[in-house]
Amino acid sequence: MTEENTQNEQEQISSEMESRKAAVEKWRDAGIDPFGHKFERTGFAGDIHAKFPSNEDDEITVAGRITAKRDMGKAAFLDMNDPTGKIQIFCSLKELGEDAFQRITDLVHVADFLGVKGEIFKTKRGEISIRAKEITILSKAIRPLPEKWHGLQDVELRYRQRYLDLISNPDSRKAMEGRSRIVREIRDYLAESSFIEVETPVFHNVASGAAAKPFSTHHNAQDRDYFLRISLEIHLKLAMIGGIDRVYEMAKVFRNEGMDRDHSPEYTMLELYQAYADYEDMMKIVEDLYLRCSLALNGSNIIECRGEKVDFTPPWPRQKFNDLMIEHAGIDILKKPSIEELQAKAKEFDDDADEIKTRGRLIDLIFSKKVEEHLRGPMFVVDYPIEISPLAKKIPDTDGFVYRFEAFILGSEMGNAFTELNDPIDQRERLLGQMKDRSAGDDEAMPLDEDFVLAMEHGMPPAGGLGLGIDRMAMVLLDQPSIRDVILFPLMK
Repeated sequence: MTEENTQNEQEQISSEMESRKAAVEKWRDAGIDPFGHKFERTGFAGDIHAKFPSNEDDEITVAGRITAKRDMGKAAFLDMNDPTGKIQIFCSLKELGEDAFQRITDLVHVADFLGVKGEIFKTKRGEISIRAKEITILSKAIRPLPEKWHGLQDVELRYRQRYLDLISNPDSRKAMEGRSRIVREIRDYLAESSFIEVETPVFHNVASGAAAKPFSTHHNAQDRDYFLRISLEIHLKLAMIGGIDRVYEMAKVFRNEGMDRDHSPEYTMLELYQAYADYEDMMKIVEDLYLRCSLALNGSNIIECRGEKVDFTPPWPRQKFNDLMIEHAGIDILKKPSIEELQAKAKEFDDDADEIKTRGRLIDLIFSKKVEEHLRGPMFVVDYPIEISPLAKKIPDTDGFVYRFEAFILGSEMGNAFTELNDPIDQRERLLGQMKDRSAGDDEAMPLDEDFVLAMEHGMPPAGGLGLGIDRMAMVLLDQPSIRDVILFPLMK
């Protein structure tokens, strides 16, 4: 859009706002508050359409936002939107009387909220409508909707002004409703499985529980810094140590990382822990949750996402981490490749790879760049190297692998799970190893969390643990192109 067009558009908006402000005063001059009060409605647009013609001639009271207005002399037609859809309102001079009808034609604008009492009927053109008998102004919109109700075309503006996107784009509202249904299905499933939902602190003394860069903040009263949580893991394990055998939390976590299609620095994580279980049990939970949510949202175990068919029917295929590394990256972890060999492979796609000095970071980087795109799934990648899994239990009789899996769909990691390490001596040694990696330049390596190890020394039951990204789950189940399309108010630059 040229600068001249932008200026013209701003002038038009300014002129219309003046007209709307004048209407506010005219409502008040008539003794009517244009920013109304509680209003009781007896029906919704969706139900009116669904029940017709059995409800024809019924009296009903509706409320919503006006999205279109057509003046026809002694009659006017309004389109009203409520949470269930659109209904047409027929206004006539004969039915409303001169004063009320004149206020509709002169003082009501698109985007205003109205309450309407009237009778349900079908027009000569076949449109189900309400013949208005009483109309109440509920809220006057001072600013017009964008682009005269044709919706927001600028994607960035859609995210920045989500409220306008929700008004003008039914698909956006549908995505948010779908996400809400996913969360409800997850909570119902976990309640049925005897899990207890808890809340844990957002401020942490130690940024532990995951390999990620934290955000920090300062507490003035204590004059000390805290980290925003990067994971829910540690406190949930403390709850399990305390005797809550099945525990979960679904909440925001914060990671100081980049933003792209799959990543947001603030996102919603489900983490759960089940005593006396292992990662096999966690795989079943993942399969159950995706299948349940797919059936609830789509009525099928098979959906289409990004042009590909995704079948959630259990059991999902499994492939070992090392087998995939050999197949797609030409790296065999069992042969203990040196730092230099791993750097050479990583330099194929990252010119700065020789700056990475730890095996775990290099292995993780190579896997993410050379392997993940091939994992269309749904599938589980199982049995990860110990270097990148400091909280998982070792697999006996293997050389450096642990009971860990990640779930993949369409090349994206959707969840992470362990048979949890419950040996405090081993846990301390691994965290000390992470501290060495940190000293070698891996700023995502976990610090030593003494309080966590102390708790483990009091006895932690064998357990399975799972973390699922709710936003990515919603992206797949709702076929949305970006994580920002399933976060109501995403962080923007």
